[in-house]
This record gives sequence, C-alpha cells and structure tokens, in this order.
Amino acid sequence: MDTNYSGLVSTLNYLDEAQVLHTGTNRSIEEQNTILVQEVNNIKIAFLSFTYGTNGISVPADKSYAVNIIEENFIKEQIKLAKAQNPDLICVSMHWGIEYQSHQNTTQEYWTNFLFQNGVDIILGSHPHVLQPMEKRSIVLEDGTQKECFVIYSLGNFMSGQTAKNTRTSIILNINISKDSYSNKTIIESVSYIPIYTYKSSNAKHKYKILNIEKAISNYEKGIDTSIGQSNYLLFKNEVERIRELMGE
Repeated sequence: MDTNYSGLVSTLNYLDEAQVLHTGTNRSIEEQNTILVQEVNNIKIAFLSFTYGTNGISVPADKSYAVNIIEENFIKEQIKLAKAQNPDLICVSMHWGIEYQSHQNTTQEYWTNFLFQNGVDIILGSHPHVLQPMEKRSIVLEDGTQKECFVIYSLGNFMSGQTAKNTRTSIILNINISKDSYSNKTIIESVSYIPIYTYKSSNAKHKYKILNIEKAISNYEKGIDTSIGQSNYLLFKNEVERIRELMGE
C-alpha cells in the first residue's frame, strides 16, 4: 500500500506479466477467494498469506479485499477455501512480529498455535528484518490425530542494504517434503539451511552480492578467495556461530 491501491494493482499486473505467482494482495474479492495452489512432484501445496498491517496506510473501505489482514474468522475462511482444494500441505506466509528482535513474541506464538490447530502445516514468517528461531513440532488436533508442523518465526532479510544489527545475515531455508505413495500421507521429512550474508563491495556495478557464509570462510582460509578481508572473515565466523545458536543445527 506504499503507493496506495493503484500501486498495489500495478505491482500485481507487473508480477502477472513476469509470470510470478502471488498471494495475499488482491484486485478483487474473487481474486482474494481464489487460493494459490501448486503441484510439484505429485505434492499439492496451497499457499496463503496474511499481514498484521500496512505500515499505517489505510486500505480503502470499499476495497478491504485488497490486503489479507490477520483476523481469526477471515483466516479460518481462507483455510477452509484452501482445504476445499484437497491439498497435501498448507503453507502460510505471516507478516508479523517486532522489527529487529531476534526472538518471537507471544502474539506470534498465539497465531502459530492457531494456524496449526486449524490445519496449516508450514508457517514462513517475515517482517522483523532479522532471523528468528524455527521449530518443527508434533501436534495433536481436536480429532485426536497427530501431525508434524514447521514454523520459522522470521526468515530475516534475503537481500538488503540495511545497516542495523543482524539485518544482513539470513539463511536460505530448505524444507524437504515427501509423500508416501501407499498411504498418500505427506510429511515434512527434514529441514536444513544455508547461512547467507548481503556483502557490500566497492564495485560500483555489482555493489551487493549474496554470500554463502561458510563457503566464504572456507575459501578465505584456503587462500582461494581473500577478497572479503580479515575483518569480514572474523565477522562471518561470529555470524555462523550466532546463526547456529539461534536456529539450531
């Protein structure tokens, strides 16, 4: 909503032109109620997206469908629409939390429990601009069935020119999903990640690049590529240690 409703529509039009799929912002009520579903390797995934707000910019009253705001009844209805597509998994992106905080708050934990209990399998958090913990959890539903769920409270920034503490360090998250051909049950097999860093160089043409931190450390120690310099080498070693402590192995 930074450039109001017209900017939202323009963005979606350009995404369509570029064949980039999207969810969470909408040009009509029909679009809001059309669930994004993708099938990959015989696994059908429904994608939903919700946000706590729009940076203080009001959504027009007659276009409340434009942005999927976090609200219990609305989320339940969206999940119901997703379930009607018979997906193997439901994945939800949540724009929530407090900026620059390295741990989730009680509100994030509340919505995590709410989403899991209502049938969501994977939650991908954003907004804080820094990494927050992740958790793979076994839960028991109201009908007594048990299932595995996964949440990462914040993925942090992927590429960013921000200079605040921890805003240039993030991860590439890998979630391995498998489907049993006999039981037709889909499970979250494993989760792994690659620590990354938005590196700013003096190169005017290619000023920013995403570095695989552990690979950059290894190349520096082996003398293969020492362009990061001693200070960044020490920084990267500390960042890997911090990420492992925060996110787990």
